[in-house]
Parts: sequence; C-alpha cells; structure tokens
Amino acid sequence: MLRLRSLLFLAVSLLTCLYARSSTGDSVLVIVEPNKQDNYSLFFDGLKEQGYELTFRAPKAEGPLVVEYDVPSFSHVIILASETKNFAKDVTPQSLVQVLGKKTNLIIALSSKQTSLSSLAAEFSLILPPPGTPLVSYFPEREEPPQVVPVSVQANSVVSSNIKPVWFSGVPHSIGNNPMVVPILRAPAESFASETDGGSPDALVDAAERGGEGLWAGSQLGLVTGFQTLDNSRVTFVGGADLFSDEFAQKEISKDIPSGNVAFARDVVAWTFQETNILRIESTTHHHVNQTEPSEQYTTNDELVYTAYISKYEPKTSIWAPCSDIKDLQLEFTMLDPHIRTALLPVSGNPGKYSATFRAPYRHGVFKFVIDYKRRGFTYLKSSTTVPVVPPRHDGYPRFLSAAWPYYTGAISTSIGFFLFSALWLAGDSREKKAKGHKAE
Repeated sequence: MLRLRSLLFLAVSLLTCLYARSSTGDSVLVIVEPNKQDNYSLFFDGLKEQGYELTFRAPKAEGPLVVEYDVPSFSHVIILASETKNFAKDVTPQSLVQVLGKKTNLIIALSSKQTSLSSLAAEFSLILPPPGTPLVSYFPEREEPPQVVPVSVQANSVVSSNIKPVWFSGVPHSIGNNPMVVPILRAPAESFASETDGGSPDALVDAAERGGEGLWAGSQLGLVTGFQTLDNSRVTFVGGADLFSDEFAQKEISKDIPSGNVAFARDVVAWTFQETNILRIESTTHHHVNQTEPSEQYTTNDELVYTAYISKYEPKTSIWAPCSDIKDLQLEFTMLDPHIRTALLPVSGNPGKYSATFRAPYRHGVFKFVIDYKRRGFTYLKSSTTVPVVPPRHDGYPRFLSAAWPYYTGAISTSIGFFLFSALWLAGDSREKKAKGHKAE
C-alpha cells in the first residue's frame, strides 16, 4: 500500500510538471464537508502543487462568499458536498448560474439523493434519474459491490488518450440535445440505473416511460459531463464525488495496475479551469487584393482579402502561442443572411495566420465579416467587423460593355438612318423648288 501511494504521488508530481496554471486565475473555493476533506487529499495536493490557491468552506458556512459586491471572489469553485441537502444562501442553483455568468468555472459533484444541486443539472440539459437510483453494473465479475463500477475512458477533446479505466460510484444522467454540452465520460454499455439506494422501482419505470425506452441504461448515460456557456465559462457535473477520492485513486483496476482516476481528474480540472482547449482571436484585417491597408468602404465585385490571427493558450508555459491547427474555420460575409461563406484556411509559413480571398457580391449595403466558430470542448471564437459595400461611382463603370453591343448597334443604326432620312428629305425639297421655278419661266 505504501508503495502504491508513493507511485501515486509520483504520478501527480509528473502530471503537475506537464501543466501550468489556468488562463483565468488560480484562486479556488472548495465546498466540502470538513469531516470528509481528508478523503480527497491526493486530489487537493495535486491542485496545490499545480499552483492553485485553495480555500475550504463548509456547505452551510456563510463565508467566504462566492460573490462579494457583485464581483466573484474566486476564479473557480469546486462543490464536493454531494450529500448535503441545504447550502448557504450564496450556493443555490440560481446563484451558481449567476456566478457562471460572471466567468467563474464550476465543478459540481452530484448525488443519488435529492439535493438542491439536482435541480441545477436540469438547467444544463442533464436529466437525472429518480432519487435513490445510482449506476449499477454486474460486469465484469469483481469483488466490489455492483455500485462501484470500473469505466473505460474514451479519448476525446477533453480527456487525453491512454488513460486507464477509472472507478466510479454515483448517479448517471441522460444528456439532452444541447450543442453546448460536452460529454466527457459515458457509462459502460452493460450498466444501468437501479433502485439500490432506497429508490422506488415504480418511479424509475415511470421516468423511463416518459423519457423513452432504455433511458436509464447503456452507454447513452453520462457520468461526467461538461457545459460551456456562450461567454466560454465552463461547468462540469460529476456523477459522484468518490471519483476524486483517495480510495478510488489508490484502488487497483487489476493486479499491479492502478486506476486512472488521478489522470482523469487532472484532465477534467484542466479543461474546466480553462487550461486546455483555449483559443482566442488576436486580431483581424481586411483589404483589397494587392494592397495592405484596409479600406473604409468597398465596391461591388471588388476582390477582398480577410485575415485573422488566432492563438492558443499553452499551459506548460502560460503563454499564448500562434495556432494553425484549425482546419474547419469559416468566414461569412453577411448582410442579414450570409451572402458568401468560404473556408478560412491557415497560411503556410505564417503560424496563427488564417486568410481567405473572395469577390464582394454584386449588391450594395452594410456587410459584416463574421467568424463564428463553435466546436465542442473548445472555446468559441466570435468576431464581427462591419464594412459598407457601395455601387461604383459614375466614372467607375466601363465605357463599353460587350453584352450591350445590340443596343449600341440599334442606337448607331437609328442615328445613321435619321441622318440619311433628313439629308434625303432636305435634298428632295430643294430639287422640287428648282423644278417649279423652271416651269414658271
């Protein structure tokens, strides 16, 4: 056991060397029952070695306040008091939603029992099963109770690859159709929610019938799920606080193979606290082709060049570095609706530079260069630049149009015909007068 604990400390130390601090701040408020604080010592020690400043608070304590004078007191909040039914006034579902709107990131551990945090999950498109119905799995065969489930970790935009299976004990949830939801860890295919913790079988059946057949079974259930708001604040819901516990961190998946709980918790914290997958637009420019200075206005059918510079936060060095890894970035040239949508591709040899060349539409008005990049797990990129597009000046049109030659021919032939008709008319009138004069003599 001492050897395993030493290996875990070494793993935590190595992980902390590979990551740096958050891009939004280092202050963390941890809300946990005082008598259970030691149950997560490995998790808290890893955060401290990472450089985070932890402040602990009991669930019903009045301070320190999460928000004071309408300003968040902490950059991040971790709530591990999953069994607490009543919290202080500033730790209610409504207040936590407001805190998230002030760009404070949250990690919230849920419970199979009914608490005030259960209603908060519904605000983020997560549907919890009836109270008292934790996740259960009887496969694979093991000595642990069926409520303690080994779960394989699938690599995604949040979790790195090659993480060993993790131990989980807690409540699952169904994930709604919300594009801002980020699934992180899903339940095993053979698992299901069961009324083993005092729940009602009838309530579980009724909930499944309302939600559809198989709502509380299989890999469609989520165990750890993130959510990213439009202003890039992040919240992660964990089905059970035991995922971060020392017991599960030290528990072996099989003989001499430690669990992946430490590494998995590290990745979840890194994403939630905005260490990883952080992008931003440094600057944008636009100009005519073969020019470098932007124009105050453009003319219809002008050839335009739009350029954006994008950087990515590097947690190892805590700096913003040019990023050329985005392959599906798009640019829209809009006036109410997109008139042009084109790929904004990285420029070879210029890290972080993305450029697109296109022709302005043959329509004048107030247009916008728009970048609206939303991908699950990454911060959203949003940029909008307004420019007017005007019709050509009176001397800006071509003198002759090839398509107008029929009109040119008609006008010229009409003029020539009128000239000839006038000449013949006038000449004929003169000859008639001369002929009358001869007759009179």
